[in-house]
Amino acid sequence: MPRKKEFDVDEVLDKAMRAFWKRGYEATSLNDLLDHMQIQRASLYNAFSDKRTLFLDTLRRYDRVHRRAEVAKRLKMPSPRQAILGLFQDAIKAVEKHRARNGCFLVNTAMELSPHDKEVAKFVRRAFTHMERQFFRKRIEQGLAIGEIAKSVAPAQTASAILSLYMGLLVLSRSRPEKLLLESIAKQVELLLPHGDKPALDIAPSAS
Repeated sequence: MPRKKEFDVDEVLDKAMRAFWKRGYEATSLNDLLDHMQIQRASLYNAFSDKRTLFLDTLRRYDRVHRRAEVAKRLKMPSPRQAILGLFQDAIKAVEKHRARNGCFLVNTAMELSPHDKEVAKFVRRAFTHMERQFFRKRIEQGLAIGEIAKSVAPAQTASAILSLYMGLLVLSRSRPEKLLLESIAKQVELLLPHGDKPALDIAPSAS
């Protein structure tokens, strides 16, 4: 029979996630993980098999707890346009408030591992595609339907462009976390989403 785990798996995964998030996969040693997770080496192997399996588990948890939860929350907002613009503003505020330069775990992983790890590349690609189609495109389509976004906006192409800008903002937040630079990216998103004939303030909450 498998041995009973002596720790909360989600809590330990969160600690491992923070270690990988800060240093990246290659630069995070097994000793680093053990220090962060505060478990014994045997417990790590018993629960997660090896470093790579642990990393993939943290990546899945990040996607579920952070990215997908954020998407689900913003899909319920009454203003589709503000849901998108607010995502950018919240990212900028987080950089300004915490001075954190860790960026996005998924974007960091894409840059480090996707070029030579097919499994990771596939996972990251699915996450970005979900963000593009199930959040950006869906919210644009909703904004068009209720008249908040101008009819000239093409949902698919605009969603792709906004995803690129969002990823660019997250990358720059690590290397150049300058407010004016990040705000200029957010301004480009505003230009891609011109107002329609119905102001956001006139939209009833049930419209979403």
